[in-house]
Order: sequence, then structure tokens, then C-alpha cells
Amino acid sequence: MRILVAAIGRAKGPVAEMIADYSKRFRAWPLTLKEFDVRGDTATLQQRESETLLNAVPSGAKIIVCDERGKAFTSQSFAAHLGKWEDDGVRDLAFLLGGADGHSDFLKQKADLMLAFGTLTWPHMLRDVGRANLPRPANPRRTPVSPRRLIFNNL
Repeated sequence: MRILVAAIGRAKGPVAEMIADYSKRFRAWPLTLKEFDVRGDTATLQQRESETLLNAVPSGAKIIVCDERGKAFTSQSFAAHLGKWEDDGVRDLAFLLGGADGHSDFLKQKADLMLAFGTLTWPHMLRDVGRANLPRPANPRRTPVSPRRLIFNNL
């Protein structure tokens, strides 16, 4: 499976370096990070952010919306969930990270999974640290790695 992480906002400084380093070491599945700056009228900002994120999603991808009201998994149950999708032939996963006001209802309705990293609302810089802790192989020297053998940090 291929993984896309599409996020509103851009990582900077040490956080950007950490994400770049982690992306190089992550070899279980191909990983792409797309970051977007969406500006303008605050009345329509959330909707435009959601449209921007959806436009980045590959056709046929499972859409995983990261939201505080989503489902909280254990590491093992999340790995099993991804493993089932892989067994079912899913080729692409898209993790969508919204802006400061979260995702629009329209985007949430498109989600195949709403995923919570906890009930806290994270400042963007700390959210970026969470983004860098995406699924990580249990043994980084061994590829490919079955999703059932993945370790998920901070889930």
C-alpha cells in the first residue's frame, strides 16, 4: 500500500527535519507528504481546506480523517485494521490532517475512517511531531513488513 499524508500547514525547522528523516527510514510502504497553505476568508476557510485535502487524495484511496472525535485504536488493533485493508486489495491510504478549525462535515462524510490520536486538540507544531510518528516497522532492517508487525507510536 502507498501512504499519503496530506496536511494543512507546513512543518518548519527541527520538525521538518524530523519528518524528512523519518520518511527516509520508513520502508514498510511508500510514503508521500503533501502540505498545503490555504488562506483567505475565514467564513469559507474550513471548506476550502477540506476541498484542498480531498483533491490530493488518489482515486480509490481509503480516506483516514484525523479528528479528535474519531476512533481511538490500540497499536495492535490499528495494525490489524490496516492489514485487513491490505488483504482486501486496498492500494492507497490517505491520512488527512486539517487546519486549526478541523475538518468540514463534508470531508468527514467522505472518510472511510475517522482516527483520533486522543481527545486533545494539538497545537500545529506538536501535531507535526505526531505526523512524524506514523506507522513504523517493528524491525526497520526488514522490509517489506506485514502491517500486523508494525508498531504505531503514540496511538
